[in-house]
Amino acid sequence: MILHGNESASPEEMEKLQLNRLRSTLHRVYEKVPFFRKKFAELGIEPDQFTSLGDIHKLPFMVKSDLRDHYPFGLFAVNKSELVRLHASSGTSGKPTVVGYTEKDIKMWSELVARSIAAAGGKPGEVLHNAYGYGLFTGGLGLHFGSELLGMATVPVSGGNTDRQIALIEDFQPTVICGTPSYLLNIAEKMEGQGKDPRKTSLKYGIFGAEPWSEEMRRTLEEKFSIKACDIYGLSEVLGPGVAIECHEVQDGLHIAEDHFLAEVINPDTLEPVPEGEDGELVFTSLTKEAFPVIRYRTGDIASLQRGKCACGRTTIKMSRVKGRIDDMLIIRGVNVFPSEIEHFLLTVEGIVPHYQLHMQKSGSMQHVELHVEVDDTFYADIDMDLNHYNVKILANRVQRVMKNNCLISVDVKVVKPKTIPRSEGKAVRIIEKTSNKEETLKT
Repeated sequence: MILHGNESASPEEMEKLQLNRLRSTLHRVYEKVPFFRKKFAELGIEPDQFTSLGDIHKLPFMVKSDLRDHYPFGLFAVNKSELVRLHASSGTSGKPTVVGYTEKDIKMWSELVARSIAAAGGKPGEVLHNAYGYGLFTGGLGLHFGSELLGMATVPVSGGNTDRQIALIEDFQPTVICGTPSYLLNIAEKMEGQGKDPRKTSLKYGIFGAEPWSEEMRRTLEEKFSIKACDIYGLSEVLGPGVAIECHEVQDGLHIAEDHFLAEVINPDTLEPVPEGEDGELVFTSLTKEAFPVIRYRTGDIASLQRGKCACGRTTIKMSRVKGRIDDMLIIRGVNVFPSEIEHFLLTVEGIVPHYQLHMQKSGSMQHVELHVEVDDTFYADIDMDLNHYNVKILANRVQRVMKNNCLISVDVKVVKPKTIPRSEGKAVRIIEKTSNKEETLKT
């Protein structure tokens, strides 16, 4: 195992590096970005006043609406002539968020993704199958450039066309596969439907992200493909994939690239720091980005931070796997719950596959919630393909009890036959919100 030098740096060495890079970044945004210069002036602070990492709490927060308010280039710290690439969100809820990269940014990003792939088990000379979407989404190109830099033969298949994905896995013999966990589950099911065993492929490691997923989903994917599945974290506003990654040796928390990002966790209501190990909202400050630096960017992701040396040899701070997003949190009859929590406990019920949807309809002050769950082929055969079978009612009642006892929510349960809940070729659609006039689909 070969680690990048900074991945095994002492806490003192890392703190010194972070402080130097933070001061440089603060000078950069103060001089180059009017938004930050105005914010600093309002608070009466200047870059030279920052003499320790603890001073980070003096700085203002940055939120996604700031990006939309300054669309498209108002927060950039370089001229357009220095940009070599632009990425953007879909903009489905308003103006898209736009981020840019200089040549140096792309090189730094590629190095971080190469480090991430190596941490997850990738090796030079092997083949990586990249099923993340290419385009304005940062996932596909982010993994692609990092894989090539690591020295892996990269298959840029992108998402969709599942039959072709399967053929390329069989023909090109990759050892690493990347994509959303829900889509990889779709690939596994399609292979099984073709009479093929996903466990007999050449795959050894999976790098999955772009949507919250549970430990139960991890076990399902690992059993389906006979691989080690690692969680990768990143968001376009901060950089893209490569901000943090699980190591394949331990798979217990994601190593943050501390030499490039300063991480905090705050209480999203009070905006105060939370104790180590306690869940809160992740906040990131970039330390080396040229085109689009971010200062105390509130990600909306819920996780915790933990310090300490890992058995893999890395000393970088770890973040827990993302529990959910603040804006994804559901309120079901007064109870707060994340979709990932529902998935976590749902997959403990025998006979249920990892596909579900919550159908939520509100009429005035009344809320009706129906959880659609799908049975596996074995259960379906055992009930003679009859959804009126008494065992279906028993299963639905069991799911209701699991949701009530663990998630504290009361839901109606509808059991459906295999392969009827829509499969994902990207991020899974878990929540269907209905009103009397329209139906809105939310991706979670």
